Amino acid sequence: MTAPPTAADRPPTPTFLGMPAFPVAARAALADQQLRDNLGRATTTIRDKRLRAIAEMPDWAELRHAGAAIKDDVLARLPELLEELESNVTAAGGVVHWARDAAEANAIVAGIARTCGIREVVKVKSMATQEIELNAALEIDGVDVWETDLAELIVQLGHDLPSHILVPAIHRNRGEIREIFVREMGAAGRPAPPDLTDEPAALAEAARLHLREKFLRAEMAVSGGNFAVADTGTVVVLESEGNGRMCLTLPRVLVTVLGIEKLVPTWADLEVFLQLLPRSSTAERMNPYTSMWTGVTAGDGPQEFHLVLLDNGRTDTLADTVGRQALRCIRCSACLNVCPVYARTGGKAYGSPYPGPIGAILTPQLRGIHRHPVDEQTASLPFASSLCGACYEACPVEINIPDVLVHLRAKVVEGHRGHVAERAVFAVAGATFAKPGRLSAAQRIGGGLLGRRTRLRLRGPGWVGAWFSARDMTPPARESFRMWWRRNRVRG
Repeated sequence: MTAPPTAADRPPTPTFLGMPAFPVAARAALADQQLRDNLGRATTTIRDKRLRAIAEMPDWAELRHAGAAIKDDVLARLPELLEELESNVTAAGGVVHWARDAAEANAIVAGIARTCGIREVVKVKSMATQEIELNAALEIDGVDVWETDLAELIVQLGHDLPSHILVPAIHRNRGEIREIFVREMGAAGRPAPPDLTDEPAALAEAARLHLREKFLRAEMAVSGGNFAVADTGTVVVLESEGNGRMCLTLPRVLVTVLGIEKLVPTWADLEVFLQLLPRSSTAERMNPYTSMWTGVTAGDGPQEFHLVLLDNGRTDTLADTVGRQALRCIRCSACLNVCPVYARTGGKAYGSPYPGPIGAILTPQLRGIHRHPVDEQTASLPFASSLCGACYEACPVEINIPDVLVHLRAKVVEGHRGHVAERAVFAVAGATFAKPGRLSAAQRIGGGLLGRRTRLRLRGPGWVGAWFSARDMTPPARESFRMWWRRNRVRG
């Protein structure tokens, strides 16, 4: 086997911290023609395959209703279901940890690795661990972390950021992937073959050989979870390549980081999602690899299992009666593949591991849209949409993304009401409307000075110029209704 490199030998894992607001990032993405070509081809292919797959299901609408209803039931009973899950995982030999935020979750996973003497970890693709930026946290602690999903491996070797929920390297084409493998694999383990081509089979084989030594060497794996069944304590992971199965069976220690909303109450409920998720995500009738485990089993699989239940803003999201439906999300990415905005800007412009329409409503709620001072990047996300509604039609659990976007936009506007200029303008307006005499005087002055104009465009510095540069104001009437009434009314 190739000697394992250490974290110190590689560039630090990039993060989304410090990303610009969506309009700025989107402008840069729109200028990248290669990116737009890659995204256009990939999303069109996935979208067309998905439409054919769901057309085979005469009860697709009923399945969507059922999925939404089960998720709403989970959210309504979340505390009791979480306690039930904890009890059943513990009874099966697992250890349950509770993490209020990303820092606590990262500290828990790093602490487990430290206690077990682990310096190298293999990972199953996981949105929750991307959300908390676990890889960067473990590397700071001196732990080497290796992604084993093919797309995630491409992103990691390319020192890149993911741009799609299901296909994180969707912004790369085959030629770019080949260049990354040839350039980077040798520094991370087994090098790519010198004669590597950009044929998909050749690229997949290079990744398989590169990863196999990591699977056989690693003593700890980290996974996320698509679902957890409360009444048995079973965790479920769906994946398409088999890398997850390797991670979930070979290492002696397994740590799963699970968002607290990922529960289903019973096995019967799980059956609904095992139909919805494959067709909505990969357009497959059945998921290729569905791995399920309950605690630990002596002599079979990992002998130590830790379940980290992650809040990280989910409880706050649950408190919002409109926004909480975002917690129904099953991470299928169907909304990304139909979104005209995502198709032109890509995922990295959203500044979060959750891109596209679902990211535009989930990320602001998890991060807190009312933070002070206002985080302009987070506040920009609800506006990253045309409100066309295609995402709502595609969502397998009926999340009304346009409604939530409008709801969050209102919150952003409310949060910006503290601007000193806006306060001054409304203070003057309030004082004017407070007294009839003041209003009448303002109307006379405004009509006399500006009433002869047919169009009024104001110019000025700063926010005044920015606002009025593309907007015309209707000039005040030369004669107000008050003035007309006073002149024309019939005295009795």
